[in-house]
Parts: sequence; C-alpha cells; structure tokens
Amino acid sequence: MKLTHFDQLAPVCPLCRVLGRGEPRLEIARKVEQSGNDLIAGILQCSDAQCQMEYPIIDGIPIIHSNVRGQIETNLLHLIARDDLPVELESLISDAAGPGSAFDSMKQALSTYAWDHYGDLNPDLTAQVGTVGPDILSDKAGHRPGSSLRCLQKGFELMGATPSGIALDLGCAVGRTSFEIAGRTQDLVLGVDLNFSMLRVASRVLREGQAVYPERQVGLVYERREFPVEFSCADNVDFWCCDALCLPFSSETFGFISALNILDCISAPLVLLQVIEKILIQGGSVVACSPYDWSPAATPVEGWLGGHSQRGENKGDSASIVQALLTPGALPVSLRELEVVGASAQVPWFTRVHERSTVEYQTHLVVARRNSAP
Repeated sequence: MKLTHFDQLAPVCPLCRVLGRGEPRLEIARKVEQSGNDLIAGILQCSDAQCQMEYPIIDGIPIIHSNVRGQIETNLLHLIARDDLPVELESLISDAAGPGSAFDSMKQALSTYAWDHYGDLNPDLTAQVGTVGPDILSDKAGHRPGSSLRCLQKGFELMGATPSGIALDLGCAVGRTSFEIAGRTQDLVLGVDLNFSMLRVASRVLREGQAVYPERQVGLVYERREFPVEFSCADNVDFWCCDALCLPFSSETFGFISALNILDCISAPLVLLQVIEKILIQGGSVVACSPYDWSPAATPVEGWLGGHSQRGENKGDSASIVQALLTPGALPVSLRELEVVGASAQVPWFTRVHERSTVEYQTHLVVARRNSAP
C-alpha cells in the first residue's frame, strides 16, 4: 500500500458506514514491513473507539471490506497460495487437486485475465504472432490479447477529454488498465478488485516489474509466463482489495472511474451505478462496459438490469435499461446526476479459455458524466 495513496484518499471504515455509524477515518495501526513509500505488511484500524475494526495489509495490498473476516475466510486459498513453487511441483499439485478444484479455478481465472492484460508484452509472443491490425497481435491460434485496453481506449475516445482528478479502476483484475489510465493523467490511480490472487499479480508488476502468471494450454496443462514489464507511470498506481458496492471513500473523491465488465459480475448493479455517482466529483466521468452475461451465481435474477423478463417492454435488452438509468428522469430509478455522453452498442471482447478456445463477447460501452442535479 502506497502511503501517498493512503494519505490522499483518506479511506473510511466500511463497517461503520454499513452500520450507520458515520465515516470514521482508517489509521495505520501497525507497520510490519515497509519499503520506502510502500507498506508491504501491516494493519489498518478504524479510528472510532466503538469500532476499532482491523484491516490487514498483505503483500502490499490492503483488504478494506465491511466484512473483512468473511472476505478472508472466503478467499483463504488466494491469500495463502504460494507463488514461489518450482513449475514441476506446481504442476504436480494441480494434477492432484484435479479439474474443477478451487486451485484449478484460480489458475484458469489468472490465465484468462493476465493473458488479456499482458500477453501483448510477452517477448516470446513475437515468435508466434502475426498482425491482424495496426495495434492488435494474435497468436497462432488467432487469440487476441488486449480486449480490456481496447474497450478503455474506445471509452476515452467517446469521452473526448483527458481524465483529470484521482482515478479509480473498479474491477481492475490484474491491473493493466490501471497503468493505462495512469499513462493519461498526472493524478493518482487506484485499482480495486475482490480477487486477491489477481491483485497479487498486479502488485508484482507494480513493485517488481515482473508479469508472472499461469497460461492454460489444455486441460490441466499450464505454462508459466514470466517476463519483465515496465510502466513509467507506476509511481502513481496502487492496488487495494475492496468491495465495489461498499467502497471506503467519501463522496466526490474521484475525477474518473473505469468500470469494465463488472456490472454483470456483482450482486447489485444498480447500487454500483449509485455508488459511482456518489463518489465522482461534479464534472467527473465514468467509462463502463458489459456484455450483460447474467448469471444467478453472481447476480440474483431480480438484479439483472432488464435481462430477466421476456415479457417486459424492452424484451430483456439490458443496454437500453442501462442507458435509461443514466438518463435523468427516464425511469423512476434513473440517476439524477449521472448522464450518458457517449455510447457504443457493440465493442468486441475476446476471452481466452485455453490454447484452442476463445469466447467472443460484444460489450455495450457507455461514457457518463456527473452533472448537477436539475
């Protein structure tokens, strides 16, 4: 955790907020390991004497969650998983755990996201690739990394302006989009996600300049990718483990927010839009996209934005509902201050499953700006 980010963002206790006890500041209660501006291990604590909830900092990543104990229990594998095992031993453990295990699921997710975020920077890829566009690489199987970057870049085009103010990358995964945002602004950038193993990949890129991740070939067969990466803007970036629906920040903290492919991955998409509206400054902008690939495992059916009834007026068209929610007055629950300024109906997003499998989504991309309420 970068001390500059902590001081400037001034995080508040999410538990006190949930319980209606106000927004007491978090304080650094203990520094266990520090390297310059980075607090690698330590404990944050609520400043309210009636609360004093503790939040751990592990591998440079603070876990600031309203149910921190539940978050740790649910993600224990991600927290204690070793990343220093020789490839042969990691492979043996993977074989023993078997397909569908928590270990296998973790590796699959890392493979998919890290390949998309950093595959274009892998020096070994140049021996396999051909160009299918001026800035798009594809491997011999036709997989195309960089979908997240292309969506973000499209969002910047629709926004028509350079992001200003502190930036928040919601659902940052392994972090490449956070670095991309930092390359376009002089302000601080914070990437947040709930998946600790992905944040550990991002933190390693940030603090060691190394991208390290498993890349699935087929079945249980993975190849470890490890190569140097460097971003000149890294000093302005940090990564925290936070719940997007209960962020530990005061109102009007951020000038820009990225929310790529997160709406259909959380329990309450409408609440997320309301949170974004609240923490944006007046004139701040958000770039959001989603393929609306709804699943009850992530979002209760009642929370699917427009996608839960074929008898509804919009016939399950989530994109039209999202745009209506971002049009003040269009619906009874439309946001009052967040308004669409640009949109693209179909932006391709490629997800690599393994060497012979890619899933293609068409994401709906919107750019909205927070204006004063009418």
